[in-house]
Order: sequence, then C-alpha cells, then structure tokens
Amino acid sequence: MQLNFSGLRALVTGAGKGIGRDTVKALHASGARVVAVSRTNGDLVSLSKECPRIEPVCVDLGDWEATEKALSGVGPVDLLVNNAAVALTKTFLETTKEDFDRSFNVNLRAVFQVSQIVARGMISRGVPGSIVNVSSMVAHVTFPNLAVYSSTKGAMTMLTKFMAMELGPYKKLKERHPLRKFAEVEDVVNSILFLLSDRSASTSGSGILVDAGYLAS
Repeated sequence: MQLNFSGLRALVTGAGKGIGRDTVKALHASGARVVAVSRTNGDLVSLSKECPRIEPVCVDLGDWEATEKALSGVGPVDLLVNNAAVALTKTFLETTKEDFDRSFNVNLRAVFQVSQIVARGMISRGVPGSIVNVSSMVAHVTFPNLAVYSSTKGAMTMLTKFMAMELGPYKKLKERHPLRKFAEVEDVVNSILFLLSDRSASTSGSGILVDAGYLAS
C-alpha cells in the first residue's frame, strides 16, 4: 500500500521485531519521521542501519518511571502505533504474579501511559492525529497457554473504545487485531498504514480483523 506520510512524525512501540519493525520501515519509506521504541538496543542499532532517519529510543515500557523519562520530552507526534507486547505462554494454573504483572504492565498499562503522553501533545498542538492499538485475535477467542496475554488484549479492546469516546472530539483513534499465525506481517502493516492515513477517517474505536477468515469459520 503506497501512502504518503511526508511531514508527519510517528512513534512506534515494539519497534525492534516483527510487526513493529516492519511498520517502522513502511512508515519510513512513506516519508514519515519515525521514533522507534524498543527495549532491545541491538534491534534498534540494526533498524537504524536500515532506516537511517529514525529516532531510536531504548526503554522497557514495563517500567513506568523509565518510560516517563524517555518519552516525556519526545516532542510532537502525529501518529502513534501501540504495538509492544509480551506473550508469556503458560497455563492458567502455572501463571505467577510476576507473569501477570509483567504482561499487564507492558501490554496494557504502557498503552495507557504512552497514549496519554502522545494525546496530550496532540491536543495541545491542536492536531487530530491518529492512534492505532495493535491487539490480537485472542482478544476474542481462547488459545492454549495464553490466558494472561488474552486478558490483556481483551482489556485493550475496551480501553480503545474508551479512548475513542474521550479523545474523539480531538482526533482519530483506531484498533487493529492481527492474527500473526495465518496473516502475513505485510497484511497487518498495510492495515496499520490504512488506519493511520486519512483514508480511514470514518473508522474510530473499532477493530479491523486481519485473521484470514478465522473468526468467520
């Protein structure tokens, strides 16, 4: 999908690998200035070689204070993609307090925090902007050993609705539900770019399923 994001600044979390990394590369190729956020510095170094104009930020989004310090002065952001997540594969009975806290801190609390930082900046600048929360098929169906991960994504679905309601008067806000097992990463990235663009102006607070028809079966 060829879209033009020239003149816009994007922030992508979970930028080091997978969907986040490819989203950064696609936005970079489409003319956007991109702030790439990852907790793995090595991934940011290699990404910077592929996309020389990006602004790498290395921080563990599970750490509230470190995230506040790293992103509070990030500057103007027009496009936000909340993609960072951890998926710990344990059964319901095996899941520990540490597993639970880590999952919710990164997958949900960080979405709250980063979105607050970016949205406040958008509102103060008087720009509409776009926010995409990358969720998952397992927000809607069960899958073995993903009780906590599924719970975080289910909660994100409702969070997105509330963000759309409260931020609606100011900006566009979208949600993506990727199924990485069947859909190609390119399919997910294309949908993210669509949601970030003006072509999705009438889509807000709802999800687009890229699941190869899984939930329709």
